[in-house]
Amino acid sequence: MELLTVIFIGRSGSGKGTQIEKVSSYVKSVDQRPIFHLEAGESFRNFIKDGTYSSNLAKEVNDRGGLQPEFLSVWAWTGEIVRKFGPNQHLFIDGTPRRLSEAKILESVFDFFDRKKVKIVYLNVSRNWSIEKMKNRGRNDDKEMSDILARLDWFDSDVVPVLDYYRSHRVHEFIEINGEQSIEDVNKDILIGLEI
Repeated sequence: MELLTVIFIGRSGSGKGTQIEKVSSYVKSVDQRPIFHLEAGESFRNFIKDGTYSSNLAKEVNDRGGLQPEFLSVWAWTGEIVRKFGPNQHLFIDGTPRRLSEAKILESVFDFFDRKKVKIVYLNVSRNWSIEKMKNRGRNDDKEMSDILARLDWFDSDVVPVLDYYRSHRVHEFIEINGEQSIEDVNKDILIGLEI
């Protein structure tokens, strides 16, 4: 198996986390090399608990469902990669890029680590599907409808241009998956798309 470099993108509630777990499980069953899972949201959630001036300001943005400023987002995920990414690892990226500028910075990561074959898995679900999934999963940041709608709004305004960028990318492979299927069918389509 070739080393995988995969960006998983989808609206909140699209099932990215579940699918990354399932794809990771499959890859581990057929290949001994480790997987580095860059989960930008998790590292950021840890950061906003720090109680520093910066983390308190970021928490305010988070509490109102806003999109963090670019410099903080880039700092969070680049720091994770610099500290933890090693040689001969599969790379799964979740939760970034959320803006076109971040997508272009991520290109420099791929160049630096000589990751030439990049695949983008887009779990395409409707806004209504996302709302229902977020309401039902019971996370703290999903309790208020205003927070859910704010996250969906910034997906439409900021992440959709990232999708357009990747759709037309001259080298990366864009794989669009119907996310409104059973978990098993979505997973089957992803594995076919990734050719693993």
